[in-house]
Amino acid sequence: MRFLSSLAKLLTANLVSAGSLRLILHEHRAQPPSGFTNHGPAAENHTLTLRFGLTSNNISGLEEKLLSIATPGSRDFRRWLSQDEIKTFMAPSSDTLNAFSSFTSTHGLNTSIVSPHGDWVAVTLPVWQANTLFRATYTNYTNPELPTPIIRTLSISLPIELAGHVDVIHPSTAFATPKFRPISSFKSKVFKRDAIAPADCNTSDSINAITPACLQALYNIPTALATQKNNTLHNGYGILGSMGFNCRSSAQAFIKQFRPDLPSNQTFRTFAIDGGTNPQGPEDGREEGNLDVEYTAGIASGVPLQFLTVGGSDLPTALLDTTTFLSGVEDPPTVVTTSYGDNESVFGITLATKICEGYAAASARGISILFASGDGGVNGGFDNGVDCGIFVPVFPASCPWVTAVGSTVGFNPEVAVDFSGGGFSNLFPTPSYQQSAVAQFLKVLPSNFPGNGKFNQTSRAYPDLSIQGQNFLINWIGEVGAVGGTSASSPVVAAIVSLINEELLATGKPVLGFLNPFLYTNPSAFNDIKIGHNSGLACPASSDAFDAVPGWDPLSGLGTPNYQDLLAAALV
Repeated sequence: MRFLSSLAKLLTANLVSAGSLRLILHEHRAQPPSGFTNHGPAAENHTLTLRFGLTSNNISGLEEKLLSIATPGSRDFRRWLSQDEIKTFMAPSSDTLNAFSSFTSTHGLNTSIVSPHGDWVAVTLPVWQANTLFRATYTNYTNPELPTPIIRTLSISLPIELAGHVDVIHPSTAFATPKFRPISSFKSKVFKRDAIAPADCNTSDSINAITPACLQALYNIPTALATQKNNTLHNGYGILGSMGFNCRSSAQAFIKQFRPDLPSNQTFRTFAIDGGTNPQGPEDGREEGNLDVEYTAGIASGVPLQFLTVGGSDLPTALLDTTTFLSGVEDPPTVVTTSYGDNESVFGITLATKICEGYAAASARGISILFASGDGGVNGGFDNGVDCGIFVPVFPASCPWVTAVGSTVGFNPEVAVDFSGGGFSNLFPTPSYQQSAVAQFLKVLPSNFPGNGKFNQTSRAYPDLSIQGQNFLINWIGEVGAVGGTSASSPVVAAIVSLINEELLATGKPVLGFLNPFLYTNPSAFNDIKIGHNSGLACPASSDAFDAVPGWDPLSGLGTPNYQDLLAAALV
């Protein structure tokens, strides 16, 4: 589902020569994103490892098949694909493999396949050779959020013989930062260690403290212990281990205090890729990691949990390696929640598209993949109180093959919180499953809406749904406090989905898998959120943003889920 054709095809007139090479401009940005500082050319003999995303032989066929499998009423409904079946779509064609092999052989390059379907290949070479072969200027850049400088180029070209065979080269023009800034937690208030969990949502509490019991009461979530061992909930929040670590002792203390009916010694299986770790020292825990573990465990009563930790500090690499892990693992989880990402523009069209295709492949295996929608309202990953009303989408929430989760706050009424990330992609078209819902929203948008012209009305819109996301009580290194963000919301929705999967498996039915067509087919299973203005956390409420309306909107999506209604729809 590519909104724009391949840049190689769009720029066929931009042919240049470099020695004996004929090159075609592949991707270019005028300047690095804000926050990055140029520190001069990379040393010519410095070794780079470039990843080449080879063109899959039938990605449009995979996307068509995925929509068919995920759409209620289809004869393929929930007949999720095997790893081998997905490979028939994702593997590069023989022409692509031959073209790439010929190129690398001619220039003395050694290659290694780094994905189960053969669509990602790594090549190690010196900077001078990368600059020559791809008409690049690899340069050192720093950013306050990066632990070390990174090497990137503002422009990259492809040898003409690789045009149509290589979708993306990474690293090249993508400048994503190493954390999902949209959903980083923020402290609301610190509580005493002996803070009491309300029996349900305490509307008299000045900060409306959220606990598992509150969420269960609010959304009719059951408390019975899960029994289906082949139903696994995978926390993908460890995508950058330096900020995704969690403290198991804190999680166990949380369960003991807030879900005393569950075994307090619940553990989870850890998977590590790219050298990821999950150290358990008192100085290693992070609010983010504990928030996710405590609320998946606290809501998905007894569902087996898994934790993926990904090493390194490069977000795009972490995301693409996560997609290849999910596509290739023999026994994949049934639900994945991830709380990281960045503004869509820092990825660029080729890399974002290729990563999104990876999530399509993983979704086709029957995995429900959820992402926090961001904490900047309409202002991208987060808002700084200065750049307001700018309507910047975030990724991967904007990918049409994942389910994006926004945030609400309050009870009577429940409203879309100001930081709830939402808007319209600049890269992906409106998918068929949400065309009607989005069209209805655009129909009621005032003609004088101040955001007109700032967002793409023909593109993928998000979030898809929302749930409470502010003032969540967590245990972090023995202290109980309140945090919030859409990173609080996504794990809760993931836990709800895992409980529905539990019921489906118990009756011999397939799991929910890719959620979006099912969700948009059943809008009555949601509590419609009609109040809210996503101007951002730091920006003034008067700044330009979307307003919640009856039906779908780019603050709360379809609304907040009613567990019993969603379960009933799933069992049909």
